[in-house]
Amino acid sequence: MRRRFWPALLALFSLVGPSHADDLLVRQLTAAPPAANPQVLTLATRAADCARKQGLLHGFRHLAVIDYSLPSTQPRLWVFDVARGRLLFQELVAHGRNTGEKIAERFSNVEGSKMSSLGLFQTTETYYGSNGYSLRLRGLDAGFNDNALSRAIVMHGAPYVSEAIAERLGRLGRSWGCPAVRQEVARTVIDTLKGGALLFAYYPDRKWLNESPTLRCGEPRPDAVVARLASAATGGWGGRSARAGTSPTGTRRPWLSS
Repeated sequence: MRRRFWPALLALFSLVGPSHADDLLVRQLTAAPPAANPQVLTLATRAADCARKQGLLHGFRHLAVIDYSLPSTQPRLWVFDVARGRLLFQELVAHGRNTGEKIAERFSNVEGSKMSSLGLFQTTETYYGSNGYSLRLRGLDAGFNDNALSRAIVMHGAPYVSEAIAERLGRLGRSWGCPAVRQEVARTVIDTLKGGALLFAYYPDRKWLNESPTLRCGEPRPDAVVARLASAATGGWGGRSARAGTSPTGTRRPWLSS
C-alpha cells in the first residue's frame, strides 16, 4: 500500500501545536465549501491527528468528510486534498436504510442493522462487487465503526443517488449502511480516496461525541468543541434524532442550535 503523507498539517502541529494547527487548516478547508460546518471539520482534523498519534496510520493526503446532520437531498460529502488545502469534490451521499428517511436519525456498528456508522475510517483497497467498483473502509473508532470491514461497509456508486431521485422522492435512495455516491463520479472519487485516505462521518450524537476513541484521544473528558456539540445532541446511536437548529430554508444546522 502506498503511503500518503500529510506534510502541511504535521508541520503545523510541530510548530504551533494542535489547537492552532486545527484552526489554520480548518480556515483553509472551509474557504472552499462554505456549506461545511467548521466545527465538523475541526473534529475531523483532530480525529485524524489522534489516529496518527495512536499509530493507526502513517500518513495520508486526502480527507473525506460526511455531515449526516444534513438531509440526504443536500450535498454533504466533501473530499479535500489536505496537503494543498483544496476542495476536490462536493457530493450527495446516501445513508443506510434503517438510519432514516430524508434525515439521518440512527446509527449502528452491528452486522445486519442496515444503518450507517459514525467516526473515522481509513480506506483500503478497491474491488468489483454487486455494486460495481467499490472501496473498502476500515473503521478506526472502536465500538462505533470497527465492524465496517466485516459488515462490508464500502463506498460505491448507486443509481438511487442523484438530484433527479431527490426531486422525485424528496430524499435519496438508501443503502445497507454504505456511503453510496452518484454513479457518474463514483470511480473518480474512489480512485482519489483509495489506499489510505481518511473518511470522517459526523452526526451530533451524544454517545459517540462523548465516547469516540478518536475524539477523546485518551483525554479524561471531551474538549470544548466536542462538549459544545454534545450538549446540543440527544440520541442518534440506535435511538432518537439529535436536536438541531434550522436555517431559513429549513435545512437542519446543528451548529446554529442555542
